[in-house]
Amino acid sequence: MSRAPTTLDPSDFNAAKTMVQSPDPAVRRRVAEHPQARAELLYYLAADAAPEVRQAIATNAGTPRQADLLLAADADQHVRGSLARKVAGLVPDLPEGQFSQIEKMTIECLETLARDQATEVRAILADALKDLPNAPHALINALARDVELSVCGPVLQHSPILTEEDLLDIIMMGPVAGALSAIAWRRDVSPSVADAIARSDDEAAVTALLANPSAQIREETLDRIIDDAPRHEPWHGPLVRRPKLPARAVARLASFVADNLLKVLQQRDDLDPEAARRLADAVRERVASGEVKPRGGPVDLWADEVVEEKPAERPTDRAARLNKEGKLTEKLLDGSLSEGDRAFVMAGLGELASVPLGTVDRIITTHSPRAVTALVWRAGLSMRFAKQAQLRLAQIPPKSALNARDGVHFPMSEDEMRWQLEFFGVEDKK
Repeated sequence: MSRAPTTLDPSDFNAAKTMVQSPDPAVRRRVAEHPQARAELLYYLAADAAPEVRQAIATNAGTPRQADLLLAADADQHVRGSLARKVAGLVPDLPEGQFSQIEKMTIECLETLARDQATEVRAILADALKDLPNAPHALINALARDVELSVCGPVLQHSPILTEEDLLDIIMMGPVAGALSAIAWRRDVSPSVADAIARSDDEAAVTALLANPSAQIREETLDRIIDDAPRHEPWHGPLVRRPKLPARAVARLASFVADNLLKVLQQRDDLDPEAARRLADAVRERVASGEVKPRGGPVDLWADEVVEEKPAERPTDRAARLNKEGKLTEKLLDGSLSEGDRAFVMAGLGELASVPLGTVDRIITTHSPRAVTALVWRAGLSMRFAKQAQLRLAQIPPKSALNARDGVHFPMSEDEMRWQLEFFGVEDKK
């Protein structure tokens, strides 16, 4: 009397042969997912009628590469997505020299997935390969030129494989919207790439470039950006916060930025004496012309140093205390936003989202509707508040602000919002 299929051992070849002939997909799947199943049976099951069986084959590390190549053209998107995760995980083990036949098939499989019709599959592959130092250059280059930002963005921002020549060529070709911002957030953007971004007329990308402290921006490039800055208010905040500002740049910025940013300039402790002198001269000239008030409020624009009234409780301390007490609510932040208390709203968002205040400031000052919306989502607040934060906190024009989907829902997927936050170094909550 033969054993029932459920008692058969998939690691036993004869038993497994019986199991793969079972009419029950659950039985066949037991073989498909077993780490010790024979390669020929896994190859056979790669053409199984049940998608759940093929998906188990796609995730099984023991599946022969010939079967993976079949699954790379599978009709089911989830199967191909699972395969993309697995095969991308093999890249760190690829040698630097000549490839064996198996390794060539691994590359072929990756290249097939990089051309997949489903954006989600290509995005899975891009996310898995974005940081790898030995990923195939041709593959990374193809993903970096993808027509979907969710695919090209992570690679453009993170991949060490892309050369300066690659990046300059991509910029010259006019990539998809948002791609230049991804490049602008790369670690150690080179002077040539920074110059190309500055010439792109992409306001969001230049904003990101200025907000990236590791971007290497030549003084002549910075001068050109400052020439256009009066017409681009989103650049003003990142400009006055740029490290190592030349004295001439400080004086020029002081001639047109708003009062609150003059305060930021005056608070900097890294200005050389010449820059500090030219800043004071520029401020006095604006006061004399009546553009700014000489006294009153928290800032004395006549003084060489900022005179600021110290609040009894700092916004960050207040936000932390209220959060601990369970009182840091959306209603409270909405009221503070209506009252114009931007400092507390930013501190509250940082507290709820577990994001440093400096990062919150960078997100807000880049005036990116998607980044601000993602921050509010991470803070656990509603899309209604995200819309208000875009308009009133980040001062994004109404025509550029993101609207709710179906009146109440966030218009981006959670994966996309996580990716937006990754631009600013915000990792997933554990």
